[in-house]
Amino acid sequence: MPPKRENSGCASIPFSLIIVLLCVGYWGFKHLNISNLLPNNLDISKFLPNNQQPTAPNLSPVPSQRIPVVTSLLEKFIETGAPTTKPQVPRLPATPKKSPSPRTPWEKKEIRGIYLSRYQATNNANEQMIRERVRYYRAQGINTIIHGVWGNGCTMYNSDVMQQTFGYQSCPNQFKEQWLDWLIDEAHKQGMQVHAYFEKGIKIDKNSPIFDEAISKRWIVPGVDKTYAGIDHYVLDVQIPEVANLFRKISAEFVKKYPTIDAVQWDDYLGYHAELPGKVDRTAHLTKFVRQMRADIKKANPTVSFDLCHHNPYWGKRYFAADWKNWNIDRVFIQTYNDANFTQELDYAENYAGVAISDQQLSRLKELANNPKIKSVLVFPSSGKPEETAALVKKLTLISN
Repeated sequence: MPPKRENSGCASIPFSLIIVLLCVGYWGFKHLNISNLLPNNLDISKFLPNNQQPTAPNLSPVPSQRIPVVTSLLEKFIETGAPTTKPQVPRLPATPKKSPSPRTPWEKKEIRGIYLSRYQATNNANEQMIRERVRYYRAQGINTIIHGVWGNGCTMYNSDVMQQTFGYQSCPNQFKEQWLDWLIDEAHKQGMQVHAYFEKGIKIDKNSPIFDEAISKRWIVPGVDKTYAGIDHYVLDVQIPEVANLFRKISAEFVKKYPTIDAVQWDDYLGYHAELPGKVDRTAHLTKFVRQMRADIKKANPTVSFDLCHHNPYWGKRYFAADWKNWNIDRVFIQTYNDANFTQELDYAENYAGVAISDQQLSRLKELANNPKIKSVLVFPSSGKPEETAALVKKLTLISN
């Protein structure tokens, strides 16, 4: 028996399948234009049956285009500049930004001020000390410094008006020439304001450097003002033109000398106590004087605010000839130093710029902070320790919130 033949090569593949593969291959060459991938000198037609040879121009090579056979379709697309699809990077959800912490009721107050009476913070202080103190008050949550620039009949800065009137430039003091410039500059850098406090207003005592001259020139209203127990004050009479002109000139000079000051403020010492001898009604004269002084200030510096910290309008007019509702004041802060009448004073204060309290009333801070009708709070350190008072203000407002 002859040996059995092994099936090998294409002999074992059905002829019908070979025909199918040849047809599919021809269709692929025809539609993919594969001839462009082959060398120009390779004639593919010789690999096909005569009745299936392509006709021009479908498989004609592109002139001057020679791509090696080994070049893949992807490489051809890259070489010819064909666009490729970039991988899609999944978008991650954006991390939500933390919204700023809501301001506390205390921080919403328009003015959170502290009084620095004469000599308390800037006497004999250099620039570094003054700037550091301003930053200290800012850190305690204070946004306004109200600093004495006048008191007891003289300025706390060098004044040409004082020099011309009395022969010296200022009160006896150890202030540096630029102390107020440094104070205002640093406060503004910290987003704070500075208000010039005309402390003691039109009243002086026997320690005033102008006391003797005021007596000799009869500038003093007869009698002694005993508004505050233990302190004898003498009131300068603004009905006298020379006295009125002194205050008007000094006020205008100040706001021109310090054009970036935010406000000037007078207090309840701008008034005549009703118990002065003679029972003279000085209301009309005081109103005329203040209105003229305000006009001079606004003419010299239209941007400065002219403020007042005084008794409520009833008490001011009834007991101090201070009809301040007719003074054209920009802002009025109601003094609530008499704690026994605190609630009644708040009724007034809600209709004006705010209140002024002493450091003996700091227990009232929570009530004031949570009252949206009280727009501003000024604190007067009657103890004479403003830095300690400011620290206590911060502590109490943090606790109350």
